[in-house]
Amino acid sequence: MNKWRFAFSSRWFGYLALVVAFAIGCVFLSQWQFDRREEAAAEVARVSDNWESPPVPLSSVMPKLDEFDDDSKWSSVAVSGQYLADEQLLVRGRPYGGGQPGFEVLVPLELDSGDVIIVDRGWVPSGNSQDEPDSVPAPPTGRVDVIVRLKPGEPTVYGRSAPEGQIATIHLPAIAEKLAEPTYTAAYGLLASEDPAVDVLPLPYPKPLLDEGAHLSYAFQWVAFGVLAFIGLAWAVRQEYRLVNEDDPAERERAKKRRLKSEKRGPSDAEIEDALLDS
Repeated sequence: MNKWRFAFSSRWFGYLALVVAFAIGCVFLSQWQFDRREEAAAEVARVSDNWESPPVPLSSVMPKLDEFDDDSKWSSVAVSGQYLADEQLLVRGRPYGGGQPGFEVLVPLELDSGDVIIVDRGWVPSGNSQDEPDSVPAPPTGRVDVIVRLKPGEPTVYGRSAPEGQIATIHLPAIAEKLAEPTYTAAYGLLASEDPAVDVLPLPYPKPLLDEGAHLSYAFQWVAFGVLAFIGLAWAVRQEYRLVNEDDPAERERAKKRRLKSEKRGPSDAEIEDALLDS
């Protein structure tokens, strides 16, 4: 036991404390990745279940203007009313496809009930010579029947601003305040179809990818990192044991056996490379 006395020093207890702290951090990070994976899986399930679902009345999904169930995300709803084209807003800083900069086009739709729902009619690219679209396709005039897919609104982002007629994020309460009309503030609609149709439309919102991401593999990697930390500590203790006890006959015999075994295996790739460089 005296041979291992060095391992009970404050220095090695300090190393152990660091490894334990690192391992605990790895556990938390692993659990975070598991949680992220569950969130991604739930989102994939929502897309699979709701994206192609038949449209239902808006009131059956959102009975109140300010309430929305996340399980209803991407659900199709049928609404009728008239576009408030003069209240159109452009959401700036929205890349599309391969990252091309552009805008999402939001147009309030005043329903037959008098309430307003914000409709995202799609995406338009930035202009060729200015920071706004060259043109924005107009919505149909008069009464229109629209099918939209519901999506929750976005939070505000501190420090981001936008010029007149544009907004930085789809923060529905702020839009409702501008409209001064009873407006749905918990979710808005991504345009799926409208009748009567117009000849030119903004590019439609693409269907989200059914991909959970690499969260599961990352979670296992963090677990592996935590285990490797203890293995590394054990290796370091073993190496110091050999140095501290190099004069011990038993340890000298084991060192001799390791050298003989290494000689039988021949030089390693690193040793061969070093020899070539030296020559």
